[in-house]
Amino acid sequence: MAKERAAATAGNFVQELAQTGRYKRSQGRTARQATMLALWALVGVAAWQLFDVFRNQGQDRWIQVGVPAALLIVGFWVAYRMINWPVFADFLIAVEAEMNKVSWPSRAELIRASAVVILFVFALAAVLFAYDVFWQFVLKRWIDILRYAFN
Repeated sequence: MAKERAAATAGNFVQELAQTGRYKRSQGRTARQATMLALWALVGVAAWQLFDVFRNQGQDRWIQVGVPAALLIVGFWVAYRMINWPVFADFLIAVEAEMNKVSWPSRAELIRASAVVILFVFALAAVLFAYDVFWQFVLKRWIDILRYAFN
């Protein structure tokens, strides 16, 4: 039964959009909520950008607000249904189960590792800055020498 329900087809997802129930609602809760919030943020940014485009084009006010609002509503619903689509929901449930199996570092170890990475990034930035200054100096001198040599 679960395999029949979890068949991943576009038609199955379109049918899923018309349903209101939640699939395995107590499992994979954190991964599903984080995924839904990320999808909602993506839809929100897309609607805001569309509103901005319509406003800059001088469209009628009802188009400026109506089309992005419709996109927002439809996008929120699609995101909500997507995390309850059996194929996607089972994947997120498995992801959360694997995340729970991982041994995470202690706070002190995390701080030390982060400090090493941050210091290394700043050291590389300083080296790249030094290379940039060196080559600017060399090439400006070289161009000045070539300018005087051929004039």
